[in-house]
Amino acid sequence: MVVGFEKAASATKSVMSSGKKTPATLSSDSVINFARGDPTMYHSYWSKLGDRCTMVIPGNDLMSYFSDAGNLCWFFMPELDHAVRRLHRVVGNAVADDDRFIVVGTGSTQLFQALLYALSSPDEPEPISVVAAAPFYSSYPEETEFLRSGLYKWAGDAYSFDKDGPYIEVVTSPNNPDGAIREAVVNREGGKLVYDLAYYWPQYTPITHRADYDVMLFTFSKATGHAGSRIGWAIVKNKEVATKMVKFIELSSIGVSKESQLRAAKILGVISDDCQDSGPNKEETLFEYGQRLLSERWERLREVVERNGVFSLPKYPQDYCNFSGKYTDPSPAFAWLRSKEGLNCDNLLREHNIVTRGGTTFGVGSKYTRISMLSPDEEFNLFLERLSAIKGTGKGNCY
Repeated sequence: MVVGFEKAASATKSVMSSGKKTPATLSSDSVINFARGDPTMYHSYWSKLGDRCTMVIPGNDLMSYFSDAGNLCWFFMPELDHAVRRLHRVVGNAVADDDRFIVVGTGSTQLFQALLYALSSPDEPEPISVVAAAPFYSSYPEETEFLRSGLYKWAGDAYSFDKDGPYIEVVTSPNNPDGAIREAVVNREGGKLVYDLAYYWPQYTPITHRADYDVMLFTFSKATGHAGSRIGWAIVKNKEVATKMVKFIELSSIGVSKESQLRAAKILGVISDDCQDSGPNKEETLFEYGQRLLSERWERLREVVERNGVFSLPKYPQDYCNFSGKYTDPSPAFAWLRSKEGLNCDNLLREHNIVTRGGTTFGVGSKYTRISMLSPDEEFNLFLERLSAIKGTGKGNCY
């Protein structure tokens, strides 16, 4: 989930125009930013689809605040509602039947805040504790504390949480940063669970079951790569929780952009169409493209890490994917790199002009760092080249 703007966005300078980002040619001394999770690797896939996702919106269209006055989420465009439910049925990664409420938000950032508001109570004598198992997504603490709310507070690592009373546990699966499949850790009376399933798509991990939790978060940015549209959605079982979420979004932004919703609906519809196409001229789907590219990148990264002996990477078990109908290896969106010699991994890579996000921001030690696997090919190739050049001191213990 993308909760809060990624801090590393300012670590390198980008040249922006009103409509396009012009990529600069990388030089041997260019700083490459692998700290942020900007999913730009998908650009080439959408480029080859031509005008299939193009939309034209007349100047007199989409002018009202209201999208569907009869829906609990009154700013949710019916087209996007249909497209989201359809895609989850096609992929089989989550239960999104008609008896579930779907709340649309301006990315998962807004939905996360809406959920903290919806799951807390002003009647409690003190703020409800919010926890996540370390390594947890680095923006959870900052986003929880940002408004200094009297309703909730960040309480740290779920593994060490021992306070009695109500709490909210955020379960990210596959996890950001380490790609692990997660379940709840605290498991005590009074707990409320938020399942962040931003990366539970076939390009990142085998789809082993239809997730069916009380609250599930998804984001357009990681499903398709369209981070700039700022669309996310929550699938919610409880009507009261969904109603409070809608109220939060109503008061904070009076709804969600209709233009972004319609663009998302169009793109999700194209993905579903392609997944269900069984014709003789069937082309590579988005999920096949993403899985193939990420699998190739992981294979190359593991080869480099094994050769230089300085770092280690997690290993992931192969599993049967119900969507693809075959056994597949997980290919997480991030690499969780560990320094075998116990060095500050983030600082070590920065010496080679590679910007990453260090382990301390994820609630663990500095010998870990997170690296995005979603960058353009040119940046990823340069990253591997620089990683290959790093040599160890030979004083550490391998594992």
